[in-house]
Amino acid sequence: YFQNFKNPPSMSKMPFDITQLRYGENPHQKGEFIGNLEESFTQLHGKELSYNNLIDTEAAIAIVYDFKDPAFAIIKHMNACGLAVQKEGQLLEAYKAAYKADPLSAFGGILAANRVVSEDIAKLIKKQNLFVEVIIAPDFTKKALEILKERKNCRILKWKNPVFPKRQIRTCFTGILSQDRDTQIEKETNFNTVTKRKPTEREKKGLLIAAVATKHLKSNSVALVKNGALLAMGCGQTSRVDALKQAINKAKKFRFSIKDAVLSSEAFFPFPDCVEIAGKAGISAIIQPGGSKNDEASVKMADKYKIAMVTTGFRHFKH
Repeated sequence: YFQNFKNPPSMSKMPFDITQLRYGENPHQKGEFIGNLEESFTQLHGKELSYNNLIDTEAAIAIVYDFKDPAFAIIKHMNACGLAVQKEGQLLEAYKAAYKADPLSAFGGILAANRVVSEDIAKLIKKQNLFVEVIIAPDFTKKALEILKERKNCRILKWKNPVFPKRQIRTCFTGILSQDRDTQIEKETNFNTVTKRKPTEREKKGLLIAAVATKHLKSNSVALVKNGALLAMGCGQTSRVDALKQAINKAKKFRFSIKDAVLSSEAFFPFPDCVEIAGKAGISAIIQPGGSKNDEASVKMADKYKIAMVTTGFRHFKH
């Protein structure tokens, strides 16, 4: 259909709001945003947003918006390298835990919160001398803004009640692929305990956080969560075993104790090997969709290591 246009019209001549970007994903690619950015946020400070800033910022908003409790996320290349959820009034603790998950990857990242960013968070970011591409939140205190604005290139965005399109669209071959946005958020009512041991209340809370984390990671993905925070993730791997090994090795690199952490996998385990690796690492509970013909083998392996496993029936592939 699209190839039938010998001279396709210029985007700038179409009856839409067009924002010309410096370039696309890379400097040799042209880029533009079609739509009204002011519907989503107000830019309070900093340079113009790039193509990569925009897609990373949407990913950052999407993940913290899935939580009702105070949440802080740090995003790199559309994946969360830091994420934490804490009690009301503890956004600073959430930021500290998110940053601790991977201080190296936090450099040049997108910071997102679902509560007002206060002066103490801004002071800590300054003390860490952290280079931030974008920070987005529902609002900022006056003192926090003053501190953050000291960095002229830091893009500070005040989000409005985010409205995401109900449909996702991307080009494919000579046409377009369209699908519903993945709005599923797992709840305890979705838990189907398949092992002898049931998850504890502490484990349930961790499993729900981990499930949201893997929903927003590139497949294949796993997430390790403990005390309300992401310890490490493995994502974008062609093997689920490699994703899990990546997460475990990363957690060990930053000297986290994996014992009694919980694990989420965004898709089922085709074989019991991941469950065995998790058991040997000291992981205490697992959440996954289920649905593999080898589910029984994975359940038996979980029982061997006294792991509590729940299935949900919801897969979260992300490409």
